[in-house]
Amino acid sequence: MERVTIVFATGNVDKMREIRSILGDVDAEILSMKEAEILADIAEDGASFEENAMIKAKAVAGLLHRTDAIVLADDSGLEIDYLNGEPGIYSARYLGEHTSYEVKNAELLKRLLGVPEEKRTARFVCAAAAVLPSGETFVKRGTIEGYIGEKPAGAHGFGYDPIFYLKESRCSTAELTEEQKNAISHRGKALRAVKEELFKRDKGV
Repeated sequence: MERVTIVFATGNVDKMREIRSILGDVDAEILSMKEAEILADIAEDGASFEENAMIKAKAVAGLLHRTDAIVLADDSGLEIDYLNGEPGIYSARYLGEHTSYEVKNAELLKRLLGVPEEKRTARFVCAAAAVLPSGETFVKRGTIEGYIGEKPAGAHGFGYDPIFYLKESRCSTAELTEEQKNAISHRGKALRAVKEELFKRDKGV
């Protein structure tokens, strides 16, 4: 694949760091919305992660001042089975868009107080959408299964990472290094699937 420009529909600095790490082997200039000089408040009113990701990708593609860039967007969140899939697509807006994740995590732990581990199953979900310069679009999904621990742990990652535990290692995703997390994470899986699809299309496979 020739060197390309990718505009990622986010202003989240932590997310951009992860994205650049995951897509580090792609010969591309990867820009955030701010770096691409796009200021927009996009209403994420879809009924699924996939719909919200595509809403964001199409909105940014429509605002780009250039026609040669690939636009990517993701929508991700935490689904807790005992809470009927909450916070789900509302993960970023749970308890209010500007509420800290420390408060959000504490509230989820409170709601799960006394619930045994086998009923605390959960997963991180990420849907990554792409809008190509040709106007073609596609979406890929990645998930990682785990459970909600009884207390936060770890100083890495962000968001719900401190309360999301992996069954095999018995540690939270906030206790993993960035490289370890990206290798198994929902966002890592979704973006690698997007990368594979882009290579296929570029080579005409």
